[in-house]
Amino acid sequence: MSNEKSGISIFQKYLTVWVIICMVIGVLIGQFLPQIPDFLNRFEYAKVSIPMAILIWLMIYPMMMKVDFKSIKNVGKNPKGLFVTWITNWLIKPFSMYGIACLFFFVIFKAFITPELATEYLAGAVLLGAAPCTAMVFVWSTLTKGDPAYTVVQVATNDLIILVAFVPIVKFLLGVSNVAVPWDTLFLSVALFVVIPLAGGLLTRYFVTKKKGKDYFENTFVKKFDGITTIGLLLTLILIFSFQGGIILENPLHIVLIAVPLVLQTFIIFAIAYIACRIVKLPYKIAAPAGMIGASNFFELAVAVAVALFGTTSPAALATTVGVLTEVPVMLFLCKIANKTQNRFSDNDK
Repeated sequence: MSNEKSGISIFQKYLTVWVIICMVIGVLIGQFLPQIPDFLNRFEYAKVSIPMAILIWLMIYPMMMKVDFKSIKNVGKNPKGLFVTWITNWLIKPFSMYGIACLFFFVIFKAFITPELATEYLAGAVLLGAAPCTAMVFVWSTLTKGDPAYTVVQVATNDLIILVAFVPIVKFLLGVSNVAVPWDTLFLSVALFVVIPLAGGLLTRYFVTKKKGKDYFENTFVKKFDGITTIGLLLTLILIFSFQGGIILENPLHIVLIAVPLVLQTFIIFAIAYIACRIVKLPYKIAAPAGMIGASNFFELAVAVAVALFGTTSPAALATTVGVLTEVPVMLFLCKIANKTQNRFSDNDK
């Protein structure tokens, strides 16, 4: 079966490899051409890096176009799966991430990480934990034979919840961690990196579909932006790692130390949602994407907010970037687990 037919592109399948390549390029630029990140760092408004904002828009906007908000009218159909998704994503995941990150950064890895670094790594982990996945869920759902229509509803409602839940959850958890975070910067970040691309994607979907039809939009128009999304992601990673070059070279072990709690959190959240679906007797095609949407992260948003709050050279931004590094291999492994255990679910679509 080709990668295209299986629902995942070559780029998506080997995303971790691309991230490593971008990390090397970025670190080299930071070390041998430091004038480039220094120059780009000058373009900032309200603590938001303008070059970074442009690149992140290139990533997020095409993803938001894929979300069909008309599907929300189907919320009442089989709501148990949505309850599992919402509870896991918003009442469990942010707080379990906080707890796991605290345990590892401040206790288990205490000998390797200073309290100051641990606090910033924790902040990055919190941003990842408060941003459950959006567009990439469609890939994981396809690979696990999930119900595509139901997955759209899960993603659409999740995007709407992000608008109201992300800021207060982040503010609360970072406040508990004694990390000062201004409300205005948080709201500005959500407006820039969620509201604007979400509205742009919604309007684009509406007008193109109205003029050319849904089939043209989903099978032709949206695919034209795949290359732009890829370029935006790669350039964003290179830019981040160019700012982080010194930190990475001084503490290469920290990449692994950050990855450990992030990976553990991913497995735990998947297990919670996946097993909960089995307990409430949901069919596999709903259980699989329900597990994936919480396990995976909206890392584009997490990276953008980390940069806005703490700066491009911050350890918090590095922590969110490590989330990108671990994302695909872990999620592909979870897809294999789901596919091998699907016979444990009822085929009765209640």
